[in-house]
Amino acid sequence: MRHQTAVFCLTTLAMSVLSAPTAQVRAGDSDRVMVWPEYAPGEISLDEGTDQPNRAGEVPPVTRTIKIRRPSIDVFPADDPNGTAILVLPGGGFGKVVPDKEGSEAAPWLNQFGISRFVLRYRTNEVTPKTEPAWRRPLQDAQRALRIIRKRASEWKVNADRVGVLAFSAGGQVGSILHTAEGNPAYEAMDTIDDQNCSPDFSLLIYPWNVYDRTTDDLLPEIKPSMTSPPAFIVHTHDDKSSSLGSVLIYAGLKRHNIPAELHVFENGGHGYGMRAVAGSQIGTWPARAGEWLRLRGLAGSADKE
Repeated sequence: MRHQTAVFCLTTLAMSVLSAPTAQVRAGDSDRVMVWPEYAPGEISLDEGTDQPNRAGEVPPVTRTIKIRRPSIDVFPADDPNGTAILVLPGGGFGKVVPDKEGSEAAPWLNQFGISRFVLRYRTNEVTPKTEPAWRRPLQDAQRALRIIRKRASEWKVNADRVGVLAFSAGGQVGSILHTAEGNPAYEAMDTIDDQNCSPDFSLLIYPWNVYDRTTDDLLPEIKPSMTSPPAFIVHTHDDKSSSLGSVLIYAGLKRHNIPAELHVFENGGHGYGMRAVAGSQIGTWPARAGEWLRLRGLAGSADKE
């Protein structure tokens, strides 16, 4: 199942599309929508989070937001929408959210296909009890966000049955659970928004973090591929310390149930690259592969939009 990266190459044009705009689209260049009417489930604060100081030498700089108690969605409508929407779940190890490198930097790439993007700033884990899994509150936020997108589908020129997820790292752990949750909500309904479906129609899981349990040699028990799971596109690297075995097992579980899926395991590239290229690795070609997959599934615009 390992992907043989040597057969792939990018044209100069494709590379410019994928890399050059990333420094230009920041998480603040969008409209902001609150996920919950006021307090999120279990919260007593409305703090929207604090950005940590930028780290020296990062070009472009990377935003890391901590202490998020009131989650929100950054909305990036497509210039020429084709009806597909993608909810982006950034990474950050649950202690922070990275809304640009693993969020808004996907906007130029998806915009060329007519796909509208919604970047979720989910709750971080500063106040999460030790008895509660770190993924639970982000999962609640993600399910609510999918429902909001579907509720406001006509406003955003979205087809309610073409709403997917692009999930990175810790967001990929949440996305993997969300992908196999069979639409079962992780919170009690509070208004008419919660009448909407909270399951993605497809998922792109990019280096999902710690979905493999070494003690059981299996997936986390909350990740259960089934005959009702939606299609998935999965990316990992062989040298990622968050083992690619998790991605392989997700793919295998979907395969066993005859669910359409595509898995790419690159030999090197590490973890946390987002949309960016990595020197000495072919991992920077994954968006081109994902674009092909989206087009083949009828979710992206034609090739002449590239």
